[in-house]
Amino acid sequence: MTKYQKIIPIADQIIKKYYLCDNCLGRLFSKKLHLSSNKLLGRKLKKNLKSSQKCFICKNLFDRLDNFLKLMYDASSGYHYSSFSVGAMIKPSIIDRDDYIRSKYRLRGIDSIKTDITKELGKSFSRKTKKSIDHLDPEITFTLNLKDELCQLRSKPVTFSGRYVKMLRGLAQKQKPCENCFGKGCRICNFHGISEFNSVEGLISKFLFEKLGGTIAKFTWIGGEDKLSLVSGSGRPFFVKIQNPLKRNLRLTDTQLDSIQIINLKITDKSPRKPVKFISIIEAKIFTESEVDAKNLKKLKDLRNHPIVVYDKSGKRLEKKVFSIKYKKNQENIFTLVIKVDGGIPIKRFVTGDNVSPSLSGVLNTQCMCTEFDFLEIEVK
Repeated sequence: MTKYQKIIPIADQIIKKYYLCDNCLGRLFSKKLHLSSNKLLGRKLKKNLKSSQKCFICKNLFDRLDNFLKLMYDASSGYHYSSFSVGAMIKPSIIDRDDYIRSKYRLRGIDSIKTDITKELGKSFSRKTKKSIDHLDPEITFTLNLKDELCQLRSKPVTFSGRYVKMLRGLAQKQKPCENCFGKGCRICNFHGISEFNSVEGLISKFLFEKLGGTIAKFTWIGGEDKLSLVSGSGRPFFVKIQNPLKRNLRLTDTQLDSIQIINLKITDKSPRKPVKFISIIEAKIFTESEVDAKNLKKLKDLRNHPIVVYDKSGKRLEKKVFSIKYKKNQENIFTLVIKVDGGIPIKRFVTGDNVSPSLSGVLNTQCMCTEFDFLEIEVK
C-alpha cells in the first residue's frame, strides 16, 4: 500500500465530519507525501467535493489572500530591495481549530496554518515582484495582521562608515533630540528623533535622509570635540545606521555639506560593538596665570614617560598615553601645544588638572587654561 493510499481513510474521516478547503486539507498530509502543493493535494483528496460551507479551520481565509498581497504591494511601493520575508498575525480561534483537528486525528509533523499562509503569500509575492524570499536576513519584512487587514513593513537598516572634516567653529558635533519625543521619533520631527539639522550629526543625517529616506539615524562617534574645535587632516571617523531606509544604495563620493566635508563614506556590515581605540593629534592654545619661560616648558617632555590618569564622572580610572609633545611660546602667558595622545583624553581637564594627573598646570606649577583646541589628525589603532 502506497503512502497516498494510507492517508485516504483518514482524509475521508475528516471530510465527512468537517468541511475543509483544499489548502487546509492538503496541508495535513502534504509533508508526509513530500508534496509542495497543499491545494492540489487537497483537491485530489476531496474528489471534487464542493460545499457552500466555509472551511472549518480557516473560514475561507485562503480565498482572500489576493487582498493581503495588494496590501504588501502598496506598502512596499516606495522601497528599493531585493529580498523579503513575510510574517502574519491571525485570529487565535483559527489556530485553535487547526490544533484541534491535528490533535483529534493524531497528525504530526505538519506545518501550522500560519506557516502555510505566509508561505503562500511569499511565493505569490515573489512570482509577482521577482524578489527573492530570505528568512534569515531579508532587506524588508512584512508583518500582516490578517484579522484587521493591515500590513506593516520594516526595512533592514543600512550602516555607513566614514570620516568628517569640520571647517567652522561653533558647530556642535551632536544634535539635540526632538523636544516632543526626546529622540524616539514622532510626527513633529518626521520620526527622525531630531527636529533641527544644525550640527555635524544633523548635517550628515539630513544628507542621508534626502538620499535614502529612513527614520532615525543612530551614530557611533570615534571621539568628540568641542563646539569651537576644528577637525582637519583625514577627518574624524564615525559610523551611522539609518533605520527603515527606502533605498539601500548610494553613490559614494566625498561630499561637501556647508561647513563639513564627508570623506570615504561607505556601506559597512555593522557599527562596532566595542569602543574603538584611536590616537588624536591635538593643537591647543594655552593661557598661563604666570609667565612661563622656555626652560620651564621643557618639563612638558616628561609627560611622555608617565601615563595620564583620568577619572571620569563615575569615578572610573582610565590611563592615557602621550606619544609626542611639542610646544611654541607665543607671548609671555600664551603658548601653543601640539600633543599626540590616546583618544578620549579630556583636553581642558588635562590642562587645568581637574581629576587628571599629571596635568599641564601641575607640571608647569602654574594655573593653565585651554580656550581653544583643534584636532589635526585622528588615527584608528
